[in-house]
Amino acid sequence: MAINYNSDITVVLDVQHRTPGNLRAFVQATLRSIKTGKSSNVRFSSTEPIEVIPMSVRKMDYSYKDGDDFVFSDPETFETVNMSADLVGDGKNYLVENGQVTVTFVEGKAIQVELPASVVLTITNAPEGVRGDSANNVMKAATLETGIEIQVPLFIKTGEKVKVDTRTGKYMERA
Repeated sequence: MAINYNSDITVVLDVQHRTPGNLRAFVQATLRSIKTGKSSNVRFSSTEPIEVIPMSVRKMDYSYKDGDDFVFSDPETFETVNMSADLVGDGKNYLVENGQVTVTFVEGKAIQVELPASVVLTITNAPEGVRGDSANNVMKAATLETGIEIQVPLFIKTGEKVKVDTRTGKYMERA
């Protein structure tokens, strides 16, 4: 959710409700400012009023990388949105051209990119596996088309497509 905190629109990243033994309950929240991009930890009392800012969510396609920014386009209106690398975060390792993502907007400004649970990527470099210890699940390092390296089974070869979990970065299955 997005809230108005100290006349600045912030996105709530994490919330914890705490009830210490001999004190009143409070909410500890991690907020990120949309203007500055900086995060801060804030403590709210249970009676403090909070102004919630409406957010909108749109499905968009990843188009290309423009310098340090990532460009996303709306498949219906073809409107483009540029997002900085720090807003995209680790998701940049799983972005492929025309891959669909969910972009969250607050007051017309893109604030967050949400990837699908898994993506299909092509292996660009997978050295031959060395047989030997085949009694258990043997893995080898392989490089994906986005440049990241993951552990895959020995039978995966260069040029194959694999399904990767975007939350953990682990190999799931052949695609």
